[in-house]
Order: sequence, then structure tokens, then C-alpha cells
Amino acid sequence: MSDGARVLIVDDEREFATTLAERLSLRGYDASAAFSAEEALAVVAASAPDVVLLDLTLPGVRGVELLMTLRQLLPHGEIILLSGHLDLAEKIEGVRIDAFGMLLKPVVMAELTGKIDAALARRKTHAAR
Repeated sequence: MSDGARVLIVDDEREFATTLAERLSLRGYDASAAFSAEEALAVVAASAPDVVLLDLTLPGVRGVELLMTLRQLLPHGEIILLSGHLDLAEKIEGVRIDAFGMLLKPVVMAELTGKIDAALARRKTHAAR
């Protein structure tokens, strides 16, 4: 279902983000990576992605704060939270701000692509309204 959908991975772990972008590209997504909040905001301003995969533990900024900013910049984009540990408070806050869901790292590709495809389907439904 990827159909060249634009996916932005925001994670300060460069190897993880770069490898994930490559693996998603091999599956037909137009995937790129940003390694900081500032870089992510620049990418979003230049080319609004369809889906953002957002690590909640970026240096210098709370992931939830960046989520709120991205939600304002991408009212029809979908945001999936990534975390190396399950923080229930962050998950609840993310859902309150309308994140599409949360996945634990390391991610299982089939689970990730399924979540991305579901987010894209929801995005199309919202855009049709």
C-alpha cells in the first residue's frame, strides 16, 4: 500500500534511522531520516511527509513537545511514536495529542509497515472528508 508514500523517521540514533529508511525504501516508501527536532522541522517545512515515525527521546526536546508542533504543522499527517521503552505517561499523552500509535524499538518490519499502511488509510479517510 506504500505507493511511494513519504515517511520521515525522526530519531537521533543515526544508524537505526538510516537503516530503517533504507528498509522502508526497499518496500516502496519514499523514506528519509532526520536526526534532531530542528532537522525534522526543516524537512516537514520543505516537504510535508504523509507519516512521521517519531522517537520520543530526542536530545534537547521532549518528544511530546515535538509531537504537538508536528501535529500543528501536519494537520492531515499521521504520526507514529517510537520508543526504546514503554512509558505509559508518554503513550497516554501521545494519544491525547492524536498520535496514530506507539511502537517499541527495535521494531518488527511487518508490524511497522502494517502500522504505516493503517496510518495512510486513516489519512486518506480524513482527507476525503
